[in-house]
This record gives sequence, structure tokens and C-alpha cells, in this order.
Amino acid sequence: MTNPPTAPVDGTKPSKAGRNLPAAIAVGVFLGGLVIAVLLLASEWWYLVVGVAMLVASWEVVKRLREGGFDVPVIPILAGTAAIMVSSWHWNGDPGAVLVALVATVLVVMVWRLLSQGLSAAPVGYLKDLAASVLVLVWIPVLASFGAAMVLDDRGAQRVFTLMIVVVCSDIGGYAAGVLFGRHPMVPAISPKKSWEGMGGSLTFGIIGAVCCVVFLLDSHWWIGVILGAVLVVCATLGDLVESQVKRDLAIKDMGTLLPGHGGIMDRLDSLLPSAFIVWAVLSALL
Repeated sequence: MTNPPTAPVDGTKPSKAGRNLPAAIAVGVFLGGLVIAVLLLASEWWYLVVGVAMLVASWEVVKRLREGGFDVPVIPILAGTAAIMVSSWHWNGDPGAVLVALVATVLVVMVWRLLSQGLSAAPVGYLKDLAASVLVLVWIPVLASFGAAMVLDDRGAQRVFTLMIVVVCSDIGGYAAGVLFGRHPMVPAISPKKSWEGMGGSLTFGIIGAVCCVVFLLDSHWWIGVILGAVLVVCATLGDLVESQVKRDLAIKDMGTLLPGHGGIMDRLDSLLPSAFIVWAVLSALL
């Protein structure tokens, strides 16, 4: 049984979707403006912006995992996050470089955790801690590297804008349809607020946004936008559900508290990270 939502300590009434809507909108507008400014005015700094965000997100998730009883090593995870992002940047977004950095980090984590109790004691919970560590590395910096690498491609800034715009369209469509018409929960055991009506809104807005981006930003065929929008919306929704289940297992509401109305950095990346890979893959294959 889940506890009923409580009102925020500042007296602000939460929205039907469970957010402090004014704070969420303000933070969302600020973050969107930052992304637009970097991509339009200084795209060469995009990797740095993404890298810093991934370090914060990795720290949030590692902290929550450690609070939940997982002995995930902090230093190797953060160093590996930085190494994965730097490798992607240095080798011009080459997935092979990302894979090498990932494997090297996993090897370090394996040895680090193996010897964390010293030479005279065997580690406790070694397998679950190692699995959680690999999850963090793949979930955050590896997926993020595809979103960062798009800026290096032809019309790179436009590709990143496409990712952001379609995810935002999906969120807005799902939020509006869910609040107004949501009656049938999709997976109430994982995320009680998600409804099939909201999914329909996400698909409608996401496909429209993707078609507009592909036609007007990428100067390509509208049907690519239909494919991209449909696949991205499904992937973004599943990404959101994955984080919801991780938080449910850890018995927490948010991964962090850095962003008012949103939680932590990772709480804003749950749908963006898998979507970054999808956009990179679809556009690389069809453009």
C-alpha cells in the first residue's frame, strides 16, 4: 500500500500529476534556455555541459544506492563517468572509444570492490554491488555519450534540438492528456500516475514534434519523423518507468533535491538518456 501524497512544506498545493507546477515550469524554462544558449552560441562547450550533468546524476544515483544498502564505489564510478565522456569527446563520438572506457571502468570497479575489505576479508554482497555499479555506468554516461556525440554530426545542434523538442512534446502531451483524460492506468504497480490516455497524448504530440523537427530543422522526409517520434515516445516512457521502478525498490520519491519541482538531475534524465540513443541511432540510419 502506498502512502497518500503530502503537501509541500511551503504550503504549495501539488498538481494532480504530483508536481509543484510553478517551480517545475520555472526550472524547465531555465534548463531549456541554457541548452538553447549553449547549442546556438557555444556548441563546442556542449560536451562539458553534458559531462558535468552526468557527474551530478551519477553522484545522485550512487548516493541513493549506498543509502539503500548497495556498496557502490564512489570514486571509480565518478572517474569512469568522466572517462567515458572524455573518451567520446576525444575520439569524435566513436562508440568504440566509449566501450573501451566502459570496460576499463568495470574492471577497476571489480577489483576495487573485491579488495574493499582488505586482503584478509571477503567482500559481502559483491555480485549485487557490481551489478548496480555497471547499471549506473551504462544507464548514465554511456547513454549520455550518444546525446553528446550528435553535436559533432552534420546539423549537430539541430539533431540535439530534435531530441530535446520531441521529449518535451512527449512530456507535455502525456501530462496534459493524463491530467485531463487519464482514467486507465498503464502499469499501476510501477507508476500509478501513468495512464493509457497520457500515452496517447505523448504519441500524438511526440510524433507531431518529430515530424516538424525532421522537416524544418533537418530538412528531411516527414516519414522519418513519424518513425522517430513513435519509437522515441515509447522509449522515453519505458525509460521513465525504469527509473520509477529503481526508486520504488529504493523506497524513495526522487533521486535528488537539486531542482525545485523536479527532484534531482537524474529525475530529469530518466526519459532523455534512452531517448538520446534512439535519436542517434534512428537519425544515423535514416538521414
